[in-house]
Amino acid sequence: MAKGFWVSVYPAISDPERLTAYNELAGSAVQAGGGRVLSLLGGRVVAHEAGITQRVVLIEFDSFEQAVAAYESEAYQKALVALPDGVERDFRIVEGID
Repeated sequence: MAKGFWVSVYPAISDPERLTAYNELAGSAVQAGGGRVLSLLGGRVVAHEAGITQRVVLIEFDSFEQAVAAYESEAYQKALVALPDGVERDFRIVEGID
């Protein structure tokens, strides 16, 4: 079964301190959904072409379906409500290769 991944890139964060509530709720939701954080804020990034070096988060799940279910979970939806204004985010769920 192919793994699933959440890939989040944050081109703009106007007030990083306001992300605290989202981060706490999202972390709990990811853990409850079986996700494992592979990269996080503060990690090194080398951007090429149109890439950006701002915050990049990569989370692994045992399957694509598990990744989708974690995003759709009540716990993660509550985290999204806490995501503050002024945060620009490119988020996607991708299927890995078996």
